[in-house]
Amino acid sequence: MDIMLSPIGILLLLSVFIIGGFGALFLDRLLNDGGRMGGLWAHAFALGGSLFGLIISAKTLLVGQGIAFSIPSPLPLFLFDFRIDGLSAFFLGVISLIAAMASIYGLSYQTHFLGLYRLGRLGFFYNAFVCSLMLVTMANQGLFFLLVWEVMSLASYFLVIYEHRKPENIRAGFLYFLMTHFGTAFIMLSFFLAYRATGSFSFDVWRAAAGAIDPMMQTFIFLAALIGFGTKAGIIPLHIWLPEAHPAAPSHVSALMSGVMIKTAIFMFIRIFFDFFPIASIEWGLTFLVLGGISSLLGVLYALSEHDLKRLLAYHSVENIGIILLGFGASLTFMSLGYEKFALFALAAALYHTLNHAIFKALLFLGAGSVVAATGTRNMEEYGGLVRLLPFTSAFFLIGSLAISAFPPFNGFASEWLTFQALFIGIVSASIIVKAIFIFAIASLTFTGGLAAACFVKAFGVTFLARPRSEEATHAHESEWPMLAAMGILAVLTLVIGVGSGFVISLLVGIVASIWLSNPSTLAFPFRQFIETRSQFADILPLDTVAVITLAVFVVLTVAIMVLSRSRKVSYGRTWDCGTELGPRMEITSTSFSRSLITIFQGILRPTKQTDVEYHDEEMRYFIKSQEVRTGIGDPYRQALYRPLSAALTMVASRVRLVQSGNINMYILYVFITLIALIVWAARS
Repeated sequence: MDIMLSPIGILLLLSVFIIGGFGALFLDRLLNDGGRMGGLWAHAFALGGSLFGLIISAKTLLVGQGIAFSIPSPLPLFLFDFRIDGLSAFFLGVISLIAAMASIYGLSYQTHFLGLYRLGRLGFFYNAFVCSLMLVTMANQGLFFLLVWEVMSLASYFLVIYEHRKPENIRAGFLYFLMTHFGTAFIMLSFFLAYRATGSFSFDVWRAAAGAIDPMMQTFIFLAALIGFGTKAGIIPLHIWLPEAHPAAPSHVSALMSGVMIKTAIFMFIRIFFDFFPIASIEWGLTFLVLGGISSLLGVLYALSEHDLKRLLAYHSVENIGIILLGFGASLTFMSLGYEKFALFALAAALYHTLNHAIFKALLFLGAGSVVAATGTRNMEEYGGLVRLLPFTSAFFLIGSLAISAFPPFNGFASEWLTFQALFIGIVSASIIVKAIFIFAIASLTFTGGLAAACFVKAFGVTFLARPRSEEATHAHESEWPMLAAMGILAVLTLVIGVGSGFVISLLVGIVASIWLSNPSTLAFPFRQFIETRSQFADILPLDTVAVITLAVFVVLTVAIMVLSRSRKVSYGRTWDCGTELGPRMEITSTSFSRSLITIFQGILRPTKQTDVEYHDEEMRYFIKSQEVRTGIGDPYRQALYRPLSAALTMVASRVRLVQSGNINMYILYVFITLIALIVWAARS
């Protein structure tokens, strides 16, 4: 057997990250270099482990044979149970690809923190984070999954607060810590309910016992899983941690968190609703459609209002999770209606956008990191003119902007087009309610596409075009080659995966089909036969033809312009400036660009405006010395949901504090009463 597709191969993969993480800490203590060597060691091993994971993923898919093995544990009910099937291999491949690019980028980007923070600590938590992401896709037992899920959450928390001298990062980390453990509590609840229904924490047992579980119990499992994994995915209104935590982390970590970490929730949604308990009612599919439509539309609206470049990208993760949920919800609905082929197609569209979003969002976050490293700020109002100083970064960011805005022939267009087709199929449903929800989903996706394009016109134009609006932007310089190499590879992939959409969708259909067609005893799945069906999808999404036509038109127009303008003379002159000197203050800013759109959607965004005026003479307020106007966007989720909940918990906690009398006799009485209650409960059970 190939060692890569064996238990030894998986354990070797994990060993690479363990050596990379602890080796970084050791070198950090051993060498007095600020952690430079430890950081290089950690990112080099993370790169090696990511390439190792990519090979395992590719071989698993091409061979069509999964991996499953267990390692005994001395703890009761706990088992190190591993399983890699077609779905696991896909997500493992996506995680490994983005982690490899982030690691290449991090080899150079980490020097941005040299002398400020210990790079060895960054390397340790970075390796732990990437390793736990991979383990989440491999875990095949509930308690083992919860363990690696917690490692993933804690490692990412320490990466969020890595720049701990910034108070806003500590606040962001604290909010992330609270929300991620709020979600984990509901995930634990769903797993314990599944244990109560099946008598086991084994995912294999859950698959076998799905049909025998009481529908009411299954509803509780689904609801707890929706809240738990929905928090990690950033579904509105459980998203409040995401625009705070993602910008606070180092940029290559932001690429991982936004590109793949939130997708682990999508992975588990597919596991629970299609693999573990594949008999969900139609209401669950419609619920995901509604949540996806709301998240996609509101996510892009909040992104439009941002002038912090990384917060803008973080809100677009909320938007794209919504788009993925549209495909997932459509698939779940079709499965409930008995349209299995349509369900397969819709879920393949969701996986396609999962892959595409991971690539172009990682590209955009890496581009943003390059800009932040060059200017020292995330505020777009202080950028401008960077296209001349950061030519490669600006080109790569433009490609990412075109991809996320769904411009053909880039990959974002391909997956959104397939999602549209899946949603249009749903309109032919017999039920008027189902039709209405599919129409709502189509409308939200349509608005989202247009607003996303407007948002990235703002992001690219304000950041890279016009004149520099700060001293830092004036003296910015291009990034080093590892950072440019990582961005360049991702930029090429956005085009390759878009142009080769027919081949890609055939692979994804094979992966989705493997959920139902795998042999449970051998983990073999008929994957190769779907690779040969590429021609069936060429008519659905002929992007290769579109790309050839686009390239031909571009070449013809270029040659025509060169021929026609050959005899023309070019003269340069000053721009008419109305008699004033042109300067940065005359440029369109991020705030002014989006103000009209914010006004249109003010009923949703709740914009705020505060004006502070200083007068020359406080007693005679006719002559204004200075005036400052601050605009912002309200946060209805904190006001209407989280603050009342926080106040209620505080009130309950203040009442519960009364039991802390300080009297040890009372504490012994509490223990005695609890013991009696447990004995009675056990006897009744």
